[in-house]
Amino acid sequence: MPFDYTLISDRPFEETVEAVKRALLELGFGTLWELDVPSKLREKGVDFEGKARILEVCNPHRAKQALEHNMDVLYFLPCKVVVFEDQGQTKLGMVKPTAFMEMLQDEGLTNFALEVENTLKEALNRAV
Repeated sequence: MPFDYTLISDRPFEETVEAVKRALLELGFGTLWELDVPSKLREKGVDFEGKARILEVCNPHRAKQALEHNMDVLYFLPCKVVVFEDQGQTKLGMVKPTAFMEMLQDEGLTNFALEVENTLKEALNRAV
């Protein structure tokens, strides 16, 4: 099973980033933090010319439910959604929450992770 869910967008990079954030918000996920990877690397003295953004996103109610069930979920919060250019294509994706939850081997989180994953997939599908 692949660890990720990745799509290709017909939109330009910045438009895709904004479309992802809008779609996430529509589905109850806010963007807590946004990392512009090339800018951060330049700030650290490393030249990187690509386009890459990491969005840390969260639905606070879902996060609370998961943490009340198993505090080890904290290792995987918040969810990360990425947008990047690769060989002339704008891609967007995420690590599947079900892949993370498999590591915890907690059957009580299986359906929960699948629900969150499906919501995030819907946001990504809307953003392409």
